[in-house]
Amino acid sequence: MTKLSVNVNKIATLRNSRGGDTPNLIQVASDIQNFGGQGITIHPRPDERHIRYRDAYDLKPIVTTEYNIEGNPIPKFIELVLAVAPTQVTLVPDAEDAITSNAGWDTKKHKGFLIDVISEFKRNNIRTSIFVDPVEEMIEGAAATGTERIELYTEEFASSYAKGNLEAVKPYALCAQRAIDLGIGVNAGHDLSLDNIKFFKDNVPDLLEVSIGHALISESIYLGLENVINMYLYRLK
Repeated sequence: MTKLSVNVNKIATLRNSRGGDTPNLIQVASDIQNFGGQGITIHPRPDERHIRYRDAYDLKPIVTTEYNIEGNPIPKFIELVLAVAPTQVTLVPDAEDAITSNAGWDTKKHKGFLIDVISEFKRNNIRTSIFVDPVEEMIEGAAATGTERIELYTEEFASSYAKGNLEAVKPYALCAQRAIDLGIGVNAGHDLSLDNIKFFKDNVPDLLEVSIGHALISESIYLGLENVINMYLYRLK
């Protein structure tokens, strides 16, 4: 079964909008696990507009499933990850002012940098994943960095699928198979939802984990958080 890691950034956004502690991020993360979620993902950004760096530390004791921290490996982020020691770190090449992730790594151009960063995390027993576009050359470049996993950037699939283009999943299936052949595990994330997750999972081989936040939290407004988590788990079986 593909694991469901729930990104709680949007919970932090809602909390921060009033300057208090409602909703309580720690309680929500704990509830998500109790409801069946198999991981918690956060993506702290330098401006801390949703997840605060303090949150990463506060979540550590209560995440009993997989703990995934995403972000651009600037020095402050690297320091945070090494201190918190999550299950997995996902490296994302975000600009500091990016609203959301919008591109994968050029694993050829940044090979040396990625090797250095990944080596440091591996020395500290933290599994690494690289955010990549569904381009086979980038998968091959990722393999050369020593990363244990890739995370396929699925925005293009989600956008095309919503327009009825089922062929849009093919590059993802090909890249997943190429990663598997190279000995790399495959994760995926960005704009996956209840509408498209089953089709994506059924057509992408050996998908280990999906990270879903914006859609899942939005769907929960209408359907309830516990119900939505179990709807995802059913589709991921």
